[in-house]
Amino acid sequence: MTVSRRSPAVLALLLVVAVCASSSGGARDVRESPPETPMGGLRLVSYDSCSGLYAELRRAALAKVGQFGLEGDPRILTSLGGGAEVARDMSANVPGDAGAAGFSGTNTHERGVDEPDQVKTDGRRIVTISALGGAPVLRVIDAASRTQTGELALTGLHGTADLLLSGDRALVLADGATPRFVPNGFAEDGRGFPSTVRSRLELRLIDLSGPPRQIGRYTADGSLVDARQNGGTARVVLRSSPRIDFPLERPDLEGNRRIVRDATDDVWLPRFEVTGPDGTVVIGTVPCDRVTRPASYDGVRTLTMLSFDLAAPALTDGAPVGVVAEGDTVYGTGESLYVADRGRENTEIYRFDTGGASAPRYAASGVVPGYLINQFALSEWDGVLRAATTIGGNASSVVTTLTRQGAALTVTGSVGDLGRGETIHSVRFLGDRGYVVTFRRTDPLYAVDLSDPARPRVTGELKIPGYSAYLHPAAPGRLIGVGQDATEAGRVTGMQVSLFDVADPQSPARLAQHHLPATSSAAEFDPHAFLFWPATGHLVVPVADHTGAAPSALVLRLAGDTLAEAGRIVHPDGGPITRALVVGGTLWTAGPGGLQAVSLATLEHQAWLPV
Repeated sequence: MTVSRRSPAVLALLLVVAVCASSSGGARDVRESPPETPMGGLRLVSYDSCSGLYAELRRAALAKVGQFGLEGDPRILTSLGGGAEVARDMSANVPGDAGAAGFSGTNTHERGVDEPDQVKTDGRRIVTISALGGAPVLRVIDAASRTQTGELALTGLHGTADLLLSGDRALVLADGATPRFVPNGFAEDGRGFPSTVRSRLELRLIDLSGPPRQIGRYTADGSLVDARQNGGTARVVLRSSPRIDFPLERPDLEGNRRIVRDATDDVWLPRFEVTGPDGTVVIGTVPCDRVTRPASYDGVRTLTMLSFDLAAPALTDGAPVGVVAEGDTVYGTGESLYVADRGRENTEIYRFDTGGASAPRYAASGVVPGYLINQFALSEWDGVLRAATTIGGNASSVVTTLTRQGAALTVTGSVGDLGRGETIHSVRFLGDRGYVVTFRRTDPLYAVDLSDPARPRVTGELKIPGYSAYLHPAAPGRLIGVGQDATEAGRVTGMQVSLFDVADPQSPARLAQHHLPATSSAAEFDPHAFLFWPATGHLVVPVADHTGAAPSALVLRLAGDTLAEAGRIVHPDGGPITRALVVGGTLWTAGPGGLQAVSLATLEHQAWLPV
């Protein structure tokens, strides 16, 4: 059964442009004119017909198929000794909205735009999802009594999963996989040796008004890129390949080309299955009239954006809209959502207007030379998009401003020559200023004035050993950095937390540093693991000790211009700590083995809830 088609949704791509320039050094003049590289050329076009779409995808597949299947197909797995492809950007940037309400939310890129994570709270309950060798289990904890009040095993899911929370609803997001078995003497009933794995998106809608219960399930071909939540609406981005199975046990280029030529029309676009609260199942395919493509694209993968109202009584088909393109990074604001494909030479970025609960709409289109480090290398402010990218080769970085003109964003200004020979390790945009950290042997922290989008300029820089892999705003004019200290030769020596004074854009300075030799922190690559509670100045990051000591959470206290260690938290099971959150006067830490509650003021133990 196929769902009914809707009118074509208009889609778009966003132009971001970057450029490299000259060497890093002290005070200097920098380039402020747009780079001399091709701009635009990423115009979106519609297909003349469904048969035209399928024919074009077939032509692209014939050009890309090899003896083991399609180039870059994530389903080429066991026979090649590889692993299933799951490209998900877990980066984030600023605290969630809940600070004034007495509890901390997920540490997200943009205020008011939530991101999936393994722990969520609304200040009344804490909802977690974890898996220890089996199906993920969702747990509900009453924050006031510090007791578990509900539990639900999510059978059929395997590996890790994340959550979004809205009222009495939780949306579970996970990547699944369906093996395909080859004969070669093996039975084909699931006991044989798997030659390929087909990626599968899994969504579960959970009702939390009583004991947690599943009221909806959504599966689709492909892998989860990421998702964002505005109010009660979740936008989920799916990446998929054609559903074509190739005989990996018998590499055969001509045979594979024949398989592509003979493929039926229903294999080219993602297929989905929706199960309602009463068990009713609806099976469908993304409608071809909701799919478009870049004019010059010759690939076969599809990006699909799904929209779900979490307050609805059941999951729907997601009102899918698609673009035949690649993508691995998601950045969202209250009114728009961007999906970028972080290439090494060029990065394509797709923008969708997402204001309200309706299906996304086309906004603009473009391409950027170089690559983004992650989602917070993009920022939209006052109608201007800012992007920080690193160009390959000799490696130099640039910040570019773009404004929308019709169906494209055009380059308004750019400033390059940031750290020649170095690559970007972190970016933070705050209002009309930007901060970029590059690293090879030292840590230049560049302050960029973006108040005039036509003439962005570097106003100052600070060079210190090591680098910051994550930047976070503290008090006005103060910036927290989490990363690694390093020798003058660039050899890292252990985690460091730095407090920077950026009030004077011409003279950024480091006010305080806390260094833990032979350690690292998940917050360096996963900002969801970072907690800063402005009300009390507490800063919490997980710590992995490479000398063999038990994993812990480091609790620092920011007071004025100082950073002081308030203590360490170790879980009773000795396991790693992955998240921290505040509810009232209690600091909660979470890990695979359970949750622990301590007094925020004294770090005195209050409760341990093992998994």
